[in-house]
Amino acid sequence: MPKLTLRRRRILWAYAFLLIPLVFFLWIRIYPTLSAFNISLREWNILAEEKPWVGLANYAKIFEELGNSRSVTHKAFVNTFLYVLIGMPAQLIIALGVALMLDRIRRAVGFFRAAYFIPFVTSAVAVAWVWRWLYQPKFGPINVLLKSVGLPDQPFLASPDQALVSIAAVVVWQGLGFAIIIFLAGLQQIPQTLYEAARIDGANGRQEFRYITLPMLNTSIVYLAVLQTISFLRMFAHVINMTRQGSGGPLNSTVTVVLHVYRSGFSSYKMGYASALTVLLFLVILIITVVQLRVLQRRVDY
Repeated sequence: MPKLTLRRRRILWAYAFLLIPLVFFLWIRIYPTLSAFNISLREWNILAEEKPWVGLANYAKIFEELGNSRSVTHKAFVNTFLYVLIGMPAQLIIALGVALMLDRIRRAVGFFRAAYFIPFVTSAVAVAWVWRWLYQPKFGPINVLLKSVGLPDQPFLASPDQALVSIAAVVVWQGLGFAIIIFLAGLQQIPQTLYEAARIDGANGRQEFRYITLPMLNTSIVYLAVLQTISFLRMFAHVINMTRQGSGGPLNSTVTVVLHVYRSGFSSYKMGYASALTVLLFLVILIITVVQLRVLQRRVDY
């Protein structure tokens, strides 16, 4: 057997180290994804031995339920899109405002950054249960505060009209730290010479923000918009922990597609139907992501 040169041995070691994470990725990510496509085309009851092929029957049932406004599937998709429409813009706007303020201060910067970032690294389950206590109708601290200033009690999670917004507010609050850090990194990359040149030309603060800050933050905005949209489309932990018995209530007013998948698969044992919902959500996320990248991404001249 011919002796390998040092260069070839390094290449072989490089391929060996690349192969290990590749096998792990294929086993953990790709195989379950392909399995979901297969299961979605079958009547897959985990308690039954036979898994008969039913073709597109599960998908047909989903589309039939989407047309029925009283079905859980219809509510799950509507609620998921509402979470995205309410949460993603609110999170980006608030995070950008906070990042602009943090970029201007020079004292206690580390403290403020840590204060905003700590909720992001905290467990979603822990955050959900703390806010569930804060939202309590009678003795919750928020209602105690409202009563102290003469305002009436609010039902929050107990009301079909307020529950979705209450949960979305918690998710926005918890994700602020990550968005702020990304915006701060983007702000610090903007050359100060652009602002100096604009001031010499007589531009005010609003014009600097519109014609310099926003265009130069385009990459950060696109990145966060895509990432946060995907995050809201996959909402699960907050809803199951903040609603009574993880039902997505009251009256399915907070149920999401992922929670509906979980309940269909592991409570009703309809794995074929749950997998079809998963595949459909995957396609929705893929389409929205592609559209966002095409609409938001535009050329910036430096």
